[in-house]
Amino acid sequence: MSLIASARQQWLASPRRDLLAGTVVALALIPEAIAFSIIAGVDPAVGLYASVVIAVTIAFVGGRPAMISAATGAMALLMVGLVRDHGLEYLFAASILCGVFQIVIGLLRLGRYIRFVSKSVMTGFVNALAILIFMAQMPQLIGAVWQTFALLGAALVILYGFPRITRAVPAPLVAIVVISGFVMITGLDVRTVGDMGRLPTALPMFHLPAVPLTWETLTIVAPISATLAFVGLLESLLTANLIDDVTDTPSDKDRETRGQGIANILSPLFGGMAGCAMIGQSMINVGSGARGRLSTLWAGVFLLFLILVLRDWVARIPMAALTAVMIMVSIGTFDWGSVLKIRSIPFQSSLVMVATTATVVATHDLSKGVVLGVLLSAVFFMRKVAKTLTVVEIGTPQEGVVRYRVEGQLFFASAGLFAASFEHHGRPSRVEIDMAGAHLWDVTGAAALEKVVDRYRRQGAEVTVTGLNTASPVLAAQA
Repeated sequence: MSLIASARQQWLASPRRDLLAGTVVALALIPEAIAFSIIAGVDPAVGLYASVVIAVTIAFVGGRPAMISAATGAMALLMVGLVRDHGLEYLFAASILCGVFQIVIGLLRLGRYIRFVSKSVMTGFVNALAILIFMAQMPQLIGAVWQTFALLGAALVILYGFPRITRAVPAPLVAIVVISGFVMITGLDVRTVGDMGRLPTALPMFHLPAVPLTWETLTIVAPISATLAFVGLLESLLTANLIDDVTDTPSDKDRETRGQGIANILSPLFGGMAGCAMIGQSMINVGSGARGRLSTLWAGVFLLFLILVLRDWVARIPMAALTAVMIMVSIGTFDWGSVLKIRSIPFQSSLVMVATTATVVATHDLSKGVVLGVLLSAVFFMRKVAKTLTVVEIGTPQEGVVRYRVEGQLFFASAGLFAASFEHHGRPSRVEIDMAGAHLWDVTGAAALEKVVDRYRRQGAEVTVTGLNTASPVLAAQA
């Protein structure tokens, strides 16, 4: 596909659907960005400006069309201590350094290694985020008046019923407009977007962080920046994987990694904080029919238009309508099939999925859950592979000659089984070990083989090892 044809496909394949979907996303971004700003301990304008700048930037430089990136809760939670102890300017500096780290990771092409995250971890991640999205709506409902629940119910009826009539217009957009119109006409006293925080009144201006360029500053921001970079990329690349599956289209993970870095450098230069991909907003976007970069660009541009030009109207949108949209997203995001099939899939896979979900929900930290899931997956995989190693003694008519055939994977997890599988009694005069059916992977495996050979030689036997893979001499030398 030519460059022009590719650009047309990514930008103009379905402009009407992209624009409508981006409109819904922009409306849903406002209360989220304000809430995340409050979590981080900064003015609501910081989260809103970040959402605008990151969304517009990632539309051009990201690797996953139709994915939404903006200010997020996962990143905001990591910023609390820095803002409390050192102030907003240090947050801007940390956000820029976070972007630099992400660009370096992208240039090293490390984004591709997200494929080592297993399906069980991915399912646990998705289910955890669905639960967190649902839980994040509870503050809007706890202690609310009955009118709020009535509006919520009406919005959910529209969200699930309108698509049965037509899909020409996204149901979330219809629900927000209808419920907002009803509240404005009737004058119901319910919680609105304006109650979440003050909306900015001016365009974001270029601003360099006012921090001293010293080693002390670097030691303050670098640890936070590294953590932000890791968590941001983890959430972004896992969300990209999810959107890949939903849309059945590929994405460029290394380009997305670099794009996140560029966006996180530009955001603080215009008064925003670091962000990453948002699974909830991305699911709203693709669920509303978006497939191209235009949807992400329009979400950012229209968000800026809403908060600057239509802020008086936006402030009157009832939170019940936006809460209903997010509840629908959480229900649609959760993989219900994974619960129904939990008894029919291998125990280890179920354990990894449940552990990932439980850890993320308990800690509200995506990185802890995913890292735990990946480690458990690796342990279970190595345990399973280690059990495939077999050492079989082959009968021979020659007296005093013992032959062994080794098959499977020889590495640190199977080295103990390998060494224990040889019979060292009887003092044979000659031992032949056929490794043609085995693969030696690491120094521990090589050391185990050397140990077996040395034991036979100490007993006076002549030992011959055949069929070693090409890396074995090097590993043996290191052992």
